[in-house]
Amino acid sequence: MAHTVTPLHPDPHAEQTLGPLSRYQRIGHAEAFGPQPTSTIDLPEPRDFTLRLVGGIIECVHGVREPGQFARWMTEDVYRAIATRARKVSVAQQQQRRAAERPMFSLGNAVMSSPRDGVVEASVVVHASPRVRAVAIRLEGYDYRWKATSFSML
Repeated sequence: MAHTVTPLHPDPHAEQTLGPLSRYQRIGHAEAFGPQPTSTIDLPEPRDFTLRLVGGIIECVHGVREPGQFARWMTEDVYRAIATRARKVSVAQQQQRRAAERPMFSLGNAVMSSPRDGVVEASVVVHASPRVRAVAIRLEGYDYRWKATSFSML
């Protein structure tokens, strides 16, 4: 298959002679339809967002909230992992015939780092009696909002 090189200064009249498929192929799939990376400057402050998202995910894992409430702020992989964990807890609660109880926890300070523009990595300590857990989360800016691309609770 032959590839053509797009000139630096295309002829403005050439657009009229191309069919819709040719114009689409010139633009490129990712450029036209995929999630667009966003700079940190154009995103909300990450600390508050991180603490709210971590708190919400913990409630999902304990069966108090539906993971779908947070789907827009996480990638599909993270969503699937949270939904799977929440489903296991829900099944266990049904087998024991008990209702979901709101977990009693408090979030410690979020330690943040930014390896590059539009990316924030954070660790949060979760204090829940009788144990203390650590959460690691990676947020990336897409389409002017933060999205969790990685989430791990130890």
